[in-house]
Amino acid sequence: MVLISGPSGAGKSTVVRRLLEDPRVVFSISATTRARREGEVDGRDYFFLSPEEFGARRARGEFLEHAEVHGHMYGTLTAQMDDALASGHIFLLEIDVQGANQIRAQRIPGLSIFIVPPDGEELRRRLVGRGTDLPEVVERRLAKAEDEDRERVKYDHVVINDDLERVLEEVRGLIGLGPLGEVSA
Repeated sequence: MVLISGPSGAGKSTVVRRLLEDPRVVFSISATTRARREGEVDGRDYFFLSPEEFGARRARGEFLEHAEVHGHMYGTLTAQMDDALASGHIFLLEIDVQGANQIRAQRIPGLSIFIVPPDGEELRRRLVGRGTDLPEVVERRLAKAEDEDRERVKYDHVVINDDLERVLEEVRGLIGLGPLGEVSA
């Protein structure tokens, strides 16, 4: 199991997308109680559950982690991880620091990687450069990034995302993947 976290704008989603090019890597699909949006597919984008089903599964201990976000529940199903690991795959989670803390508290073996931008100025440039958030949202993301950054000491590795190809090489090495199609020694 590999946990990847980092502040919004650090580039963790890009790193994860590139790691998923390797067929040995299986991505965690979250379960959620929110309504399915147009074009979303159950089991591909999310596992869409009713609030009652989510609650029943939580009561049975079927989640590695779970949280309420904007009035909806989200969580990672343990069975998904078990299936991936049993088939010899790397189970990859892109997860916030709170979810990573829940998983670490269970002492599940795995590797945790915290992706960070080179500095705060670069993070601001990336968030503004996206052009998707209002200035006040960018400021909230920057403040949250400061809080999340204090959590980096809990991770096995901190990787500075200053060059995507270098970061991919470093992360692939950390999780035991050589060049695409090869297993490192």
